[in-house]
Amino acid sequence: MSEALTNGPTISPANGQAAADWWRSAVVYQVYPRSFADSNNDGTGDVGGIIAKLPYLADLGIDAVWVSPWYPSPLADGGYDVSDYRDIHPDFGDLSQADEFITKAHALGMRVLIDLVPNHSSDQHEWFEQALQAGPGSPERDLYIFKDGEGAEGDQAPTNWVSLFGGSAWERVVDSEGKPEQFFLHMFAPEQPDFNWDNEKVAAEFDSILRFWFDRGVDGFRVDVADSMAKDPEFPDMIISEKTGVATLEKYVGSPIFDQPHVLDIHRRWRRVADEYAGSELGARVFVAEAYLTPPERLAKYVEGEQLHTTFNFDYLLSEWSAASQREIINLTLAAHDSIGAPCTWVLSNHDTPRVATRYGKPRSGVRFVDGGIAPEDQEYGWHDMFVLPTDIELGRRRARAAALLELALPGGAYVYQGDELGLDEVEDLPEESLQDPTWLRSGHTIRGRDGCRVPMPWSGSESPFGFGDDAEPWLPMPAHWADRTVEAQDADAHSHLNLYRSALAERRRNAALGDGELTWDDSPADVLSFSREPGFRCIVNFGAEDYPIPADHTVLICSGGASDSSAEVVGTDQAVWLRF
Repeated sequence: MSEALTNGPTISPANGQAAADWWRSAVVYQVYPRSFADSNNDGTGDVGGIIAKLPYLADLGIDAVWVSPWYPSPLADGGYDVSDYRDIHPDFGDLSQADEFITKAHALGMRVLIDLVPNHSSDQHEWFEQALQAGPGSPERDLYIFKDGEGAEGDQAPTNWVSLFGGSAWERVVDSEGKPEQFFLHMFAPEQPDFNWDNEKVAAEFDSILRFWFDRGVDGFRVDVADSMAKDPEFPDMIISEKTGVATLEKYVGSPIFDQPHVLDIHRRWRRVADEYAGSELGARVFVAEAYLTPPERLAKYVEGEQLHTTFNFDYLLSEWSAASQREIINLTLAAHDSIGAPCTWVLSNHDTPRVATRYGKPRSGVRFVDGGIAPEDQEYGWHDMFVLPTDIELGRRRARAAALLELALPGGAYVYQGDELGLDEVEDLPEESLQDPTWLRSGHTIRGRDGCRVPMPWSGSESPFGFGDDAEPWLPMPAHWADRTVEAQDADAHSHLNLYRSALAERRRNAALGDGELTWDDSPADVLSFSREPGFRCIVNFGAEDYPIPADHTVLICSGGASDSSAEVVGTDQAVWLRF
C-alpha cells in the first residue's frame, strides 16, 4: 500500500470562482470505470485506463472527475454492492494506482470525486457474513436490518416493501442447520443488504471511510441513494399502487424508506467530517446527493445549511424536450435553490438512465412539467416505457447538441456522463445473453435494464473494441456503427459532437457570465427559450418548427449546428446558440 496523500496542489477554478467555492460552478465528468478505458487488455476498464486518458479529460475542459464505484465487489450490481470500502477492485487496480490517479488529476487542474455507497453493502462484506453467523438478536445483526417474519409460521415478509429491482425487499435466511429464520432488508438486490443507520457503529464506520479517502486527496463524494439510508422506525406498509397493485416505489411524502426526516442528521454528520479538511491545500471537500425527489423544494432541503453541498437535479434529466416543460423545471429549480443560497446542479444522463441522444430521439422524450410539478398522467412513467418506442437518432443527436449548450449555460454546476460528449446512443439491441443488470434478472427477463448506457467508450479504430483495449472482447459488446463516433473520428472535425463540447467548455471556463449566478428570461415566442446572463451573454434554444432570427447586434460564440459556426443568422429547429452582446 502506498503512503496516503494528504496534500496536493491548490486548483484554481474557472471564471474567477473563489477556490473554496469551486463546487458551485464545476463541470464534473462521470467515469464508469468498467467501461472507460482498458489498460491491461482484459476487456474491463480500470484505473490505469483512467490515468492514461486524463490528458483527454483535461483537453475536454472539465473541472472534476467523478469515478463510479471502484471498490472490491462481486459486481452483482455493477459495483454498487461493496465488500470493502477502503480498497480498489483487483480488476480495476490497487490503492497505489488510485493515489497516482488522484495526484495526476490534480496536477492537470482537475478535482476528484468518488462514489459513497452508504445505504447497503455487499452480502460478501465481512460485517454481513458475521451477522449471518451470529444469529438473531446479536450485535452483529444489528448492523443491518433483520426482522422476524409475520404470520403463524413467521414465513411472511415483515412488510409489503418491494425492491427497486423487482420483487420483495425482504429475503429470508436460514441457520447453520438449514432452518428458515429471520428476514433481512434489501432495497435493491438480495446481494445488497441495507445497513441499520440507527446503529452508532455504522455511522462511525462511515466517518472513518470518509476520512480514509479525504486523507488520500479525494475532493468529494457522490452519495448513492442519499435519501434512503434512514427508515421509518415503525416499519409501516407502503401505499399500494393503483397501476400495479403492489407497494409503490413512488417517493410520496411519508414513504417509510425515502426522504425520512432523520436522513438529514446523517448528512450533517458527514458535513462536519468534510469541514475538518476545509483548511487544507485542496480547500473544500464536498458531497453531491443522488436523490430522485420532486418537486425541487424537497430536493433543496438536502443542501440547506450545514448539510450536503449540491444535489443532482433529476427532474431536469426527466423533463421532456419541449420549451414549456424545460422552462417550468428550470424556474422551479432556480427558485428552490435561490431561496436557500445553494447552487443548482444540472444533469442530462448517467449510468442509470438512457443515453440523452437516444432519449431525445424518441416520440416521447420524458415527462412533462406543468404548474409546479410533473403532469399527473406522467407520475408513474418509467424508463422501461421508453425502450419500446422507436428512435430517430439523428433527431436525438441534434437535440442532444442543443441540450448540451442549454445545460452548460444555466446557473450552477453541471455533470457530463462519459460518452455523451461523443453523442453516443443507447445500445438498445444488446444480445440477451450479455445483459447483466439485476433489473433484467429480477424482472424475469422482461425489463432490459441499464446495460445499454454502460457499453464501453469508443476511442479509435474502425471496429470493436475501438481502442477501449487492444484486442480483448469488451465486457459488453460494442456496436459496429460506433466507428464514426470514436474520439479519433471526431477529433479533427470542427463541427463534431466532441468539438462542440470542447468549445462550450472552453468558453464556459473563460466567460465570467457562466457558472454560478443568475439568469434573466428574455422576451421570446412560446416555443423558444431565451435568457441572458451578465456580463453580456445570451443563450437561445429553439424548440419550434420555424427558424428564429439571431438579433443583429449579437455575436455568435457557439452554435449547436456547428461548433465554430459564427456566421449563423438564425437558430434552427432543435438548435441552440450562445451569443455575446
